[in-house]
Amino acid sequence: MAAIRTAPPPGQFIDAGGHRLHAVCRGDGTTAVVLEAGVAASSLSWARVQPALAAFTRTCAYDRAGLAWSDAAAEPRTFTRILDDLGTVVVEAGGGSRVILVGHSFGSLVVRAFAARQPEWVAGLVLVDPPTDWLELTPQRARLLRRARQASRIGEFLARIGVVRASLSLLTGGRPGTPRAVAKTFGPTAFRTLERLVGEVRKLPPELYPAVQAHWSAPKCFRAMAEYLGVLETEGEAIAAFVPPPDIPIIVISGGHQPAAEIAAHQRLAAASPRGRHLIAGKSGHWILFDEPEVIVEAVRSLIA
Repeated sequence: MAAIRTAPPPGQFIDAGGHRLHAVCRGDGTTAVVLEAGVAASSLSWARVQPALAAFTRTCAYDRAGLAWSDAAAEPRTFTRILDDLGTVVVEAGGGSRVILVGHSFGSLVVRAFAARQPEWVAGLVLVDPPTDWLELTPQRARLLRRARQASRIGEFLARIGVVRASLSLLTGGRPGTPRAVAKTFGPTAFRTLERLVGEVRKLPPELYPAVQAHWSAPKCFRAMAEYLGVLETEGEAIAAFVPPPDIPIIVISGGHQPAAEIAAHQRLAAASPRGRHLIAGKSGHWILFDEPEVIVEAVRSLIA
């Protein structure tokens, strides 16, 4: 619980049966919005989106089990258990009313599947750069996922011995030389893991650096990341089979970096609903939440309207 001591939770804890989920809820409105983060991201990843949404409606961002302030899961992660946890948050956020679900990357797969399983709880969907190509597990993608899980396990070890904490502190402070040298002694996978972490941390507002550093210095976050990557690797076909009913409006937002084939796949997702729309955040990479948060905010506003 070191992360809680160094970075107190800004939200509340919700009992999910065997573990607690941390959720940050802000604002007021008749239609609540629930934010589902990427595969290893947390409620902090919505730092540039949630305040703008809270200006006109109730908005809840939460940490999946094992990530950030949430407890490690009581049971191994499966896609069904991920959906169960989201359901717990939806009930808390919506107070019995339907909600709008916004999911980024892996989170977009979660909210889409939830809408297919529990459509009576969903008023609309915003899918932010959904990774549709990863649902077809080619040998190359399987290798990449295995490597990512391996990197997560190495990250867990580096966190346990304090290397992650030292590296993040120095790198975000603009002193890359020493931690890079240390990381390289553990091999190229460890080096790339730390480099990627620092790249994501630097996208956040600087005032959030201490909280992110505290979380990624905890081995449990790396264990959780490995589990969620494993779910994507083993259950991709089942995840792809979830299709929301067409009466749920869907807005799909693509990053401007996406190739034509992925843009076309996103257009098909939006077209599955008669009230679906496809938008391109032309100035964004995959992290539209940081690059053009206003595109997400306006998409939600249009669904509420």
